[in-house]
Amino acid sequence: MKTLVLLRHAKSDWGYEALKDIDRHLNERGYEDAYFMSDWYEKNMLLPDLIISSSANRALNTAFIFARRFSIPESKVRIEEGIYESASPNLLNIISQLDNNNSCVMLFGHNPGITNLANELNKELMFDNIPTCGIVCIEFDIKNWKDILKVKEG
Repeated sequence: MKTLVLLRHAKSDWGYEALKDIDRHLNERGYEDAYFMSDWYEKNMLLPDLIISSSANRALNTAFIFARRFSIPESKVRIEEGIYESASPNLLNIISQLDNNNSCVMLFGHNPGITNLANELNKELMFDNIPTCGIVCIEFDIKNWKDILKVKEG
């Protein structure tokens, strides 16, 4: 059994037009939401073995708030540049290459990729838009992460 937790980064700050998109940080609501949701997640869900985050500042900030809340060491937080501005096929490729010793993986990314991936992997629900700091947890009856590609095809 493998569990994939897809998480869209928390609300970002659009107040500095000179910043590149990748460098935008969280706004006040984003920080509040990330702390609230990480607290809720810790109390109600399976904690991840590994956290993977986009290299964008807002995603990293969100991921590290969750990691600190879960007391996950920095060595279990991986920055994956390929998540930033990535479509679901690229995200699936990243997931399919995960170490099978990780049963539960939390991936912090961006829309539309996160919403599209959730819709491709979960045939029971359809999301119009996963909101900022929204969490989708999907369990797969597989032993190897590479088999997630078959689940998507099935």
